[in-house]
Amino acid sequence: MAKYSRGTIKDFPGFNANDDAEALRKAMKGLGTDEDTIMKILTARSNAQRQQISLAFKTLFGRDLVDDLKSELSGKLEKAIVALMTPSSLYDAYELKHAVKGAGTCENVLIEILASRNSAEINHIKKVYREEYGSELEGDITGDTSGYFERMLVVLVQANRDPDSRVDDALVDQDAQDLFKAGELKWGTDEEKFITILGTRSVSHLRKVFDKYMTISGYQVEESIDRETSGHLEKLLLAIVKSVRSVPGYFAETLYHAMKATGTDDCTLIRVMVSRSEVDLLDVRKEYRKHYGKSLLQAIKGDTSGDYRNTLLLVCGGDDE
Repeated sequence: MAKYSRGTIKDFPGFNANDDAEALRKAMKGLGTDEDTIMKILTARSNAQRQQISLAFKTLFGRDLVDDLKSELSGKLEKAIVALMTPSSLYDAYELKHAVKGAGTCENVLIEILASRNSAEINHIKKVYREEYGSELEGDITGDTSGYFERMLVVLVQANRDPDSRVDDALVDQDAQDLFKAGELKWGTDEEKFITILGTRSVSHLRKVFDKYMTISGYQVEESIDRETSGHLEKLLLAIVKSVRSVPGYFAETLYHAMKATGTDDCTLIRVMVSRSEVDLLDVRKEYRKHYGKSLLQAIKGDTSGDYRNTLLLVCGGDDE
């Protein structure tokens, strides 16, 4: 998987898996747990390094590091640390599996992951999902969703978005006109047009389509989606449009809403912070500061508490005030 350099967490220089394993064992042995040591070590190591610590821990002590962490920690702190310990190549697949398993589907997780990941990432998720769970991601999604929402998800799971190349201006015009006609000019929205265009065109092409749409209609495509659709489909279409405009911008907004609600949506907060920590969290922080008038660090500080808060702050890194 491509290494992005805009994360807050990078490989720790001078890393020694055995030393870290020893320190973690010491932090959990005997009475009481030294949460501070656990947080400081695990948030200062990359995901690949954490996997090496896990291996060293088993080799040295014959114990499973994640099991030990689970039995020593609890609540949100436990969730955050276990998320950090999950191999990053598995993390998205794991979150999707849990979103479709059991009673009630967690649509927000399906929306967030499938709308924001690129084709290579989605193909990787499908492969891992198949290997881990012995079933197809698409089948599990279609068994659990319906209507145009399901169809849009299925298109995204195909991971057949056009690669970014020279943009064909004639097709840009055509797509913008088609979207305008599909949403505005007739009774009832032609969802299929939205699904095909938003699900298969390249990112650079879509950005131009959105600009053209604005020229033709006099408002943003988001406003149109907002007016013409509702429910999960609306959320999904908006997530795709926002991710096309800017993935870090989309995640900044996702974090903002996770903390704005009465009662923080901690699952989303943990998932976004952990999944973007080695990808683009620096850019997410920049977008957050730009759009919400305070830094992400300050927002987390004001919205969480205890060791859980400290863990998220360490993942967040600096303050942008």
